[in-house]
Amino acid sequence: MKIGFHTDAFNSAYFSFEKCLQWARKNGVHYIECGLIDGVSWIHGLGYQPHVALYEDPILLRRKMDRYGVRFSQVDAAYPLSGRDGPLRGVPYVIKAIQWAHLIDCPCVDTTDGMERPEGLDDDEAMDLMKRSYEQIIEVAEAHQRIVNIEPHGYFTTRPEKIKAMLAFCDSPYLRMNMDTGNTYIAGQDPAAFLAACIDKVSHVHLKDVSESLAASVRGGQTGIAVSHCPLGGGVNADNIKKCLALLRDHRYQGVLSMECEGQGGPMIEASLAWLQKTLAELGIPME
Repeated sequence: MKIGFHTDAFNSAYFSFEKCLQWARKNGVHYIECGLIDGVSWIHGLGYQPHVALYEDPILLRRKMDRYGVRFSQVDAAYPLSGRDGPLRGVPYVIKAIQWAHLIDCPCVDTTDGMERPEGLDDDEAMDLMKRSYEQIIEVAEAHQRIVNIEPHGYFTTRPEKIKAMLAFCDSPYLRMNMDTGNTYIAGQDPAAFLAACIDKVSHVHLKDVSESLAASVRGGQTGIAVSHCPLGGGVNADNIKKCLALLRDHRYQGVLSMECEGQGGPMIEASLAWLQKTLAELGIPME
């Protein structure tokens, strides 16, 4: 399996994307995931945000990343597709992300739903709306041969029966799943059971632990975690992560394990990296 990280780890440290590349090279991590910005953001323009704007030339950025020995595992275009503005704002954003991902040779684009039940829509109406949106998105994904992942992060996607229905919206090998150990846990699910139910569709994995205090206060009442302030192995989700890794091993998963935690400018995500490397070795999983 391949080890990577999401640049969300450095949001609070106000890293630029290039500074994230420097951290990756220093720590021997060769896969990176970041959010995509569709437009101009002052904080990004000043170099205080670790994500990438779609106006940045993907060929030139790929050359820079090559010099650091780092490539994208996935880009994050997770504007919620379940609400009424999903077709208006989310679909064009995801389609641009797919086209950009093709040019930079990134294999996956991440998508999701909203955290709450969409206002003014019942569940069936929202599912139908998302089905139409994903049909448009997957047509473009197939043309560009990019995988579109659905991440459990919201009202629908953290319910196993709903995400399974969403993964069947299109009969296409390009519609798959980004497993998230932290979001499934905080939503009140058993991450290993959740993964087992959808493992044939998994093409990318977020590894996220959960602090004891956060679990005690919101588990079962939220559907996702913006950024976990807990290193891998340091929370109440550690055993579940190990079970998920064993399931992925037995299923011969060879994709990226993307670490998601607050980095504290480096120390916390470095602790996560050390724990993950040790755990993979204990489980007999070769790593890259």
